[in-house]
Amino acid sequence: MTTHRFFLSAALVATVFTCSASRLAAQTREIETVLNSAAVLDEVMQTPGRKIPESLLAKAEGIVIIPNMLKGGFVIGARHGHGVALVRNESRGWDAPRFLQMTGGSIGFQVGVQSTDIILVFMTKNSVRGLLSGKFTIGVDAAAAAGPVGRQLAAATDERLQAEILSYARSRGLFAGVSLDGSAIRLDPSAEAAYYRAAPAGNGNALPPSAVTLIEKVMQYSGDAVAVPAESGPAFSPPKRVNDTEVTREQLAAAAIKLAKILPPDWQKYLAFPAQVFTGDQHPPVERLQELLGRFDKIAANPQYRSLSEKAEFRQAYHLIKEYIAKLTATPATDTLQLPPAPTN
Repeated sequence: MTTHRFFLSAALVATVFTCSASRLAAQTREIETVLNSAAVLDEVMQTPGRKIPESLLAKAEGIVIIPNMLKGGFVIGARHGHGVALVRNESRGWDAPRFLQMTGGSIGFQVGVQSTDIILVFMTKNSVRGLLSGKFTIGVDAAAAAGPVGRQLAAATDERLQAEILSYARSRGLFAGVSLDGSAIRLDPSAEAAYYRAAPAGNGNALPPSAVTLIEKVMQYSGDAVAVPAESGPAFSPPKRVNDTEVTREQLAAAAIKLAKILPPDWQKYLAFPAQVFTGDQHPPVERLQELLGRFDKIAANPQYRSLSEKAEFRQAYHLIKEYIAKLTATPATDTLQLPPAPTN
């Protein structure tokens, strides 16, 4: 699991001269949060026998995903997480992601872990209204219970099935229902503003690619065919399949900042990424990316730098650079027949 809080390094600030450092760091952090949330849901729902029953997600009015909530081995005391919420609208589609913070809540079996993924399934419109009110406490503003997984649904008690919120936690491969009573959830308007300013230029009110990715994952596991944004809140066009190249760019931007965090200043400068990777105004020149890829190739081929080349942060960025270049240089598909010159008469 990857951590969702990143800060822009000095080298990246110098590289990305078209944006303020604070704004760019916030945008990239929120993109990473959304992509991590999609990954958490995907991984949980692909776990044989331990996934959230899809019949519950089909009935759900909202879902909250908080990647990497814990940062240490706590059984009681303060804990904090940053994540997203998706809620149903009147058409039973899914609205654009809302950002939130969650604090508190004792998780008894999590002794000694480094991080925990949290998923909350909101089963009633009343609980969703509470969530969107700004501040909400689980178990106080709405009844909550540890959610069933897999075959546990058939054996779930009436108390569980009648709860307004079903809560789950995952760490070190263990995924199970868990009680989170007392945890407070607050909407995060500043994170929301930073994220939606990062929408690709020229797309009008289109959702950012990472938001489309997350909505499609929720749609997939809740059995929905379409998602229609609500009229209230930010005005966005209905989500539609976006260019995969733009999704890869967002992923690369997040990976670049993760890598920069573990590098000393001279290496940050050596492996600095083109500004366009972060701004999204346009794609960077392929030649500049190929030059950067050459530097990654040298590091990967030299045993002297094995301590870096074997790091997950390096491998992820290395892979995404290759993928990004491949997508930028791919020949567009065409239905036109490839024929020799037409006859002259």
